[in-house]
Amino acid sequence: MYEHVDPFIGTGATDLPTPKGLAATWWWPKPQTGNTHPGAMHPFGMVSACPYSGAYPTGYGLYDFNTEGVPDQLYDRPVASGFTHFQQSGTGAIRKYYNYFRVTPMLGPLDDLGTTWDLLDEVAEPGYYAATLSSGVHCEVTVGPKSAVHRYTFPANDAARIVIDASTGGLAIPHSRTVPLKAHLAMLEPGVAQGEIHVEGVPLAVHLEVDAPGWRQLLWYDRRLMPGGTRLDFDYIRPTTLRPFGLMFMGPSRAEQTIEVRLGFSLRGCEKARENLHTDVGRSQATFAGRRDQTAASWRDHLGKVEIMAESDDQATVFGTALYHSLVKPCFAPDESPSWTTEGPYAFDICTMWDIYRTQLPLMTTLFPQRSVALAGALLSIAEQEGNLPIGYRMAKGADRFSRQGSALAHTFFADLCQLDLPGIDWDWAMVHLEMDLRRTYGEDYLVHGVAHPISHTLDLAYAYHCTAAIAHKLRDRTLAKQMRDLAQGWRAAYDPGTGLLRDSTFYEGGRWNYSFRLLHDMRARIALAGGDEAFIGLLDRFFGYEAAPVTQPGVRPSVAEMDAGYALRRFEGLNNEPDYESPWSYHYAGRPDRTAEVVHAAVANQFGTGRGGLPGNDDSGGLSAWYVWATLGLFPVAGQNLFLVSAPAVAESTIRLPEGDLSITTTGFEPVEPGGPVSYVQSIAVNGRTLERPWVSGRELRRIRNLHIELGPRPSGWGAKIRPPSTSDPLHTAGGEA
Repeated sequence: MYEHVDPFIGTGATDLPTPKGLAATWWWPKPQTGNTHPGAMHPFGMVSACPYSGAYPTGYGLYDFNTEGVPDQLYDRPVASGFTHFQQSGTGAIRKYYNYFRVTPMLGPLDDLGTTWDLLDEVAEPGYYAATLSSGVHCEVTVGPKSAVHRYTFPANDAARIVIDASTGGLAIPHSRTVPLKAHLAMLEPGVAQGEIHVEGVPLAVHLEVDAPGWRQLLWYDRRLMPGGTRLDFDYIRPTTLRPFGLMFMGPSRAEQTIEVRLGFSLRGCEKARENLHTDVGRSQATFAGRRDQTAASWRDHLGKVEIMAESDDQATVFGTALYHSLVKPCFAPDESPSWTTEGPYAFDICTMWDIYRTQLPLMTTLFPQRSVALAGALLSIAEQEGNLPIGYRMAKGADRFSRQGSALAHTFFADLCQLDLPGIDWDWAMVHLEMDLRRTYGEDYLVHGVAHPISHTLDLAYAYHCTAAIAHKLRDRTLAKQMRDLAQGWRAAYDPGTGLLRDSTFYEGGRWNYSFRLLHDMRARIALAGGDEAFIGLLDRFFGYEAAPVTQPGVRPSVAEMDAGYALRRFEGLNNEPDYESPWSYHYAGRPDRTAEVVHAAVANQFGTGRGGLPGNDDSGGLSAWYVWATLGLFPVAGQNLFLVSAPAVAESTIRLPEGDLSITTTGFEPVEPGGPVSYVQSIAVNGRTLERPWVSGRELRRIRNLHIELGPRPSGWGAKIRPPSTSDPLHTAGGEA
């Protein structure tokens, strides 16, 4: 899928065709922009490099801070004041924006630093970004796992410059800049320098090599050069006393002369940064092309794990880009933890767990299980060293009160790994932290009062107890497993039997309708609580807008009245928001997989497109993109249950390259999925040539299946109506059997 990736998708305000059919009834309250960026990234790499305008929230692009509706513009065209490192992908207001060590090619004096130039002729591919500044300098960036390489092509000029600003961070909008607490920079030899800044609670070191023979290299402070100086040291910096500082390389340039800037990064000091640079790019000069080729090869390998028979170039582009966005986070930085000194796995930008645990982490576990094992090790080290399994975790430290968003979400991830018997995890060590974590923050309310508010935390915690019980059962700790299973029954306290919905409460990003249709461990009992299949289906039909009139989406700066009217619809938010990612598959548990197909196909056809405005909302570290990948394949992971629901795919054929062998998904009777077009319904399924009556497979089965064949037709069938996905209250409940 490498050739089909367009990194610009999601970088602009949502710009999709007017939705048709069911999708026209869905309402979008959250920001209508993907919040992605087109900068250079390595698969699951530590470092990214991107042109910097200072805009919200990645540092790239046009937009101001935004929490709902269409974002205001800061700029009317793409601009940049240089190229920065470390960016989020698709997240919203998390208040930590990185963008450290800005590198700026210049033809004017140092006083011009911070000027924004137009970005002309932008090009982006996986691992590579290029553009020409309106100043006339052509700029290219690529990255390795722990490094970045820049290449600048200058016009003829008497005093060309490359300026590295070590004091810049964050965004160029109010209250969003970051200031180092302390810093040091040092010139080591011609073309070689290093430095370290302590910013947002983290020591970030860089080793820098510049291929510019004959150019002068100087330190600068407060936009004044420091001839002869070889060190800058700041033991303590306050925001009120900060003056910009950094390094500069300057000299005459010939027309079309290229200058390379190579930066290795580390969270464990300058010598480690130097080692990381040389590991990534070697010790020779002129390494840009080689590093670009290596990163492209890595992307080809990662993106080659899934292939589809696309119906159009546009579908191939949307799918390839969705897969790409699913594979950029978390950032893996082995042996780099700044918080503990032992070697081993470390990861950051596990942002945002409340988005990625349902879709993106199961995709990583399916395609790259050893990555998930490494992440599990990192999470356990975080719990041991810092006191909890994180709900969101970044390189930057600081209290963002992530606990509001969810409780004990990592337990679902661990439960899936445990059921797959993947080597490399000390499960006795894991169980200690999994059990302890259930008693922290909202977990205490759950144990003492039987309910935790926001009420969605009650569902989180009950589900986490179920997941922990599954791990304890696997470890043959029957006493603990029973204790956990009993506590997992607490989900019932969250629902009002009179309405079949969650009880009134406060909610994070959504309302009780959005959270009411989560996939629980006992969907059989949950549907009974709502009054049975027909009553539950009636609630779902209302939520998804069956028989409802089309709605109008919020615009720029929507009024309070406009937003209140939208929330009063109590409607599916059409993947503009994450709490109802999994709700379409609730129909499976009520015997109506035909409805699942209708909703999912409406979302696939209407909510994703090409171009910068091709996403309906924040991509949330690949959580949204991974949703699209699963939906297109006709599968959906029930996180924490080692279970995949099967539905009608959006392509006729696909191949998933699993560690155990290739899984091909084939169809007969397939019709293209188009806005307002017909829906294909599953008529029957065969696994390796044998009929499968039930609408799911286990995670273990998925790894053994070589062919999943789906017969489709234009009308709903009885498939999936009688045999339901497993629930814990099923008679003689098992994990679902084997295909």
